[in-house]
Amino acid sequence: MNAATPTWPAEFAARYRDRGWWRGETFGGMLRERAAAHPDRIAIVDGDRRLTYRDLDERADRLAAGLLARGIAKGDRVVLQLPNTAEFFDVVFALFRIGALPVFALPAHRETEIAYFCAFAEAVAYVIPDVHEGFDHRELAAKVRASTPTLRHVLVVGDPGEHTALADVTAPPVEIADPPAPGDLAFLQLSGGSTGVPKLIPRTHDDYIYSLRGSNEICAVDADSVYLCALPAAHNFPLSSPGTLGALYAGARVVLCPRPSPDVAFALIERERVTITGIVPPLALAWTEAAQRGGVDLSSLRVLLVGGAKFSEEAARRIRPVFDCTLQQVFGMAEGLVNYTRLDDPEEIVVTTQGRPISPDDEIRIVDDADVDLPVGATGHLLTRGPYTIRGYWNAPEHNAKSFTADGFYRTGDVVRAIASGHLVVEGRAKDQINRGGEKVAAEEVENHILAHPSVHDVAIVAVPDPYLGERTCAYVILREGAAPLKPVAIRRFVRERGVAGYKVPDHVEFVDTFPYTGVGKVSKKDLRAAIAAGLAGR
Repeated sequence: MNAATPTWPAEFAARYRDRGWWRGETFGGMLRERAAAHPDRIAIVDGDRRLTYRDLDERADRLAAGLLARGIAKGDRVVLQLPNTAEFFDVVFALFRIGALPVFALPAHRETEIAYFCAFAEAVAYVIPDVHEGFDHRELAAKVRASTPTLRHVLVVGDPGEHTALADVTAPPVEIADPPAPGDLAFLQLSGGSTGVPKLIPRTHDDYIYSLRGSNEICAVDADSVYLCALPAAHNFPLSSPGTLGALYAGARVVLCPRPSPDVAFALIERERVTITGIVPPLALAWTEAAQRGGVDLSSLRVLLVGGAKFSEEAARRIRPVFDCTLQQVFGMAEGLVNYTRLDDPEEIVVTTQGRPISPDDEIRIVDDADVDLPVGATGHLLTRGPYTIRGYWNAPEHNAKSFTADGFYRTGDVVRAIASGHLVVEGRAKDQINRGGEKVAAEEVENHILAHPSVHDVAIVAVPDPYLGERTCAYVILREGAAPLKPVAIRRFVRERGVAGYKVPDHVEFVDTFPYTGVGKVSKKDLRAAIAAGLAGR
């Protein structure tokens, strides 16, 4: 690992190996074994394209050879920003095979985020589509490349423009001289981030594959399963819970969904006889309404996972009657810990809790503000450590000092309570972060963008409850003395034009003369949240 990234102490690593959690597997080796065991089984369905396990293995080999020929080597970072296409998996497994590290960006990210990821990770390559959802990623890549000295390659799926076509990178397979070891880093994920831009989460082959295997066992994923990837493939939830990588580990079929809307997803469920998929609560609401209208055969669907944000009890109770399948609630984080309700849990547990941990070695503490452990049933801060929960962010010692205890527990920022069975009920977030339909918005990051407006004196971003997304964002703005009045649309346009992801643009903007303050002189966001909730309720 990076010298500034803590890892598991030797005694914990030994325990996890002895107990069989870490089995010495790598992703490149896993794909090779599946391709050898059942070469003609379909691995990936992407529209009309159907790739077998042999196809995926061979495509990864050829792309790995081409990347090596261009000087991309073990340990190099490659920012990957692809939608749900077969090429996403070509690139991922090629990088896994040579030991280069994908940095998983999302399709919605724009110049501000991508430039940061490339600079902070010292990326040597950036992989993009040509145009996606009307946005030309090649233009963004040109700007980022000009400002990032380490960025030598921009590889494009489709028309490369001034860059390099990914299709032209392949070469005859070669022997990998220094393949990754099971304990090596496999990739870097993005944290939800409670302040500023996301941190990078280092995941190893051993720890992440264990989370896949554990998820498969809990979700009953096997070689006959068909997993629909409805959410962006780079998200941790559709990647590993059990996700596309879990399905491939099981030798199952992955069906890629270009858009998660019911009209697109339901047609794929019917055509491919999908058995399991995972979505966020806003989608679950939309899917439930659409499914009630009928007209599509969804009878193959056995398990619907809902996670990424808390799923309300009322909405959860509607899943089984409408879809005639089992609901599994999922509560987890890219840093590690994942909780599931079990397939045989009583219905009341399924609809009222967010599950219990994957592993017997997942250690859970629920503590008060002074880190004192609380009794079962009490609400407090969730701390955790275990065989697939990181011990530190990548190259972020200051963040690590705040986010991890001295004995290695990760401070999740979630406020939860546990019931007697060990299932957790999520009550909210302690960190200043807004969960907008599963997309995490760091208040400080958006505040910093708005503060750059020449007419803005101060700003505070808070969450406002929303029945569809769970939370939306509201920006309280104080204008500079003497500044001309602004309309909310001007602030929203300003943020959008600074090149941030669309979900970070404030949903509401309220202009105020002053903020409420706490007794110690801090802005009282609690009072601001109450004010916006009351104001919207009265409209």
